[in-house]
Amino acid sequence: MDFDLKAGMTAQIERVVGEADTAAKFGSGEVRVFATPMMVALMENAALNAVDPHLGEGFATVGLSLNVKHMAATPVGMKVSARAELLSVEGKKLTFRIEAFDEQEKIGEGTHERYIIELAKFLERTGRKGANAV
Repeated sequence: MDFDLKAGMTAQIERVVGEADTAAKFGSGEVRVFATPMMVALMENAALNAVDPHLGEGFATVGLSLNVKHMAATPVGMKVSARAELLSVEGKKLTFRIEAFDEQEKIGEGTHERYIIELAKFLERTGRKGANAV
């Protein structure tokens, strides 16, 4: 199946950092600042928002890899945003540049790969796998 995906597609998402988003609450540290796992989730969400709406019925993307630097701390109450830009499309593999910012500076950057899946087949496979879970 051909998808209408081209290098240069972008999306941005933002949120205000809350207590539930902190390293202290998330368990990834002891301080009340925006947790790295939450920053990564925001970046990944921006990437899927850049492409998933263009895939068509029955298709989605799943994460393959992340290479991210968290470069600056962000306090509770400050707005953060993540931006993703599609760099390349190689068959079903998509590569993105991802960045995150707070109201004052860039707080993170990296690359992210996603893979296009057919939802029905994917859910069937994971359902079979789940049936064997203990």
